[in-house]
Amino acid sequence: MLPFARRLPGGFGRLDNRRFIMVKLGSGGVLPPNTGMERLDCSMQTALVIMAAGLGSRFGGVKQMEGLGPHGEILMEYAAYDAVRAGYDKIVVVVAPGMRQAIDERFGGALLPGRLPDGTPYEVEYAVQDNALLPSFYAVPPERTKPFGTGFAAYCARSAVGNRCFSVINADDFYGADAFVQMHRRLTALQPGEGAMVAYRLRNTVSPNGTVSRGICTVEDGCLRAVREALKIRLCPDGQLRDDNDPDTVLPPDTPVSMNMWGFRPEFFAVLEQALGEFLRSLPAGELRREFMLPTPISQQIAQGSLQVQVARTDAVWTGVTYQEDRAETVATLARLHQSSAYPPSLRL
Repeated sequence: MLPFARRLPGGFGRLDNRRFIMVKLGSGGVLPPNTGMERLDCSMQTALVIMAAGLGSRFGGVKQMEGLGPHGEILMEYAAYDAVRAGYDKIVVVVAPGMRQAIDERFGGALLPGRLPDGTPYEVEYAVQDNALLPSFYAVPPERTKPFGTGFAAYCARSAVGNRCFSVINADDFYGADAFVQMHRRLTALQPGEGAMVAYRLRNTVSPNGTVSRGICTVEDGCLRAVREALKIRLCPDGQLRDDNDPDTVLPPDTPVSMNMWGFRPEFFAVLEQALGEFLRSLPAGELRREFMLPTPISQQIAQGSLQVQVARTDAVWTGVTYQEDRAETVATLARLHQSSAYPPSLRL
């Protein structure tokens, strides 16, 4: 058994979103007996966490709520549809504090309907990515408006996920049905100290309209060995792929990359908690932009030998709305999928 299976970092002891129930950890961060974590069966209930609290600065709006399907469906509706059909029974949407009002106004309080067009039910819960959930030792600079990153977004879903094994995705990416099937298959078989990731081919994940951020993965024997964030990958006019931060290096088109589709057992929230605290302690006074990115604690755990991440590969082609110019192609792609019967005529009830 890997050390991650039993020894977990201590908790902040704070409450989240007014209904967060934490498992109190024992001395030194060891799970007390009879918490159920040791016997957790991931095949019973699983949750999909959709991170929807980003600002969408390159897109120029709240892209998570941009209607792109034939009947105005947003990308989260496709994720929910594919996830529930793959076997997930709960969807957790992580939103920014101000988004709840926008959801109420535009969707009547129901961003996702809670059942598929064929009547299949699923549970929906919202978690707020609220800076009030940060540990008490850290004071957020008053001038800071940038969210604290995908690692913090995932952590904010902790109470809503509960004791389920869970997957994490971005709200503004279309992953494709196959990715959810592959992820759920691995998620339901996770043992203590294991995680999962779906890897895409780099050439299938770039935008012709500007740079994209991707996690460049090193994979050996079906497991992730390292992931490096490349923040400005560009499709060049000659068809080559380069990182603006390392323009002399050509990236192989079949390089496996992370699109932030991860799967974990619920014990991983304690790892996020510990890593978040370390990140905040490392920030200089007045820091306004640095983010706590989800791949960082994953890489740390892998390097320490505390986490083994299984990699499922997919040939799916990414579509999304990183830039406003991406919108037309995404709309056309989704329309073709509906016309081919990959999705029903409408995802709306």
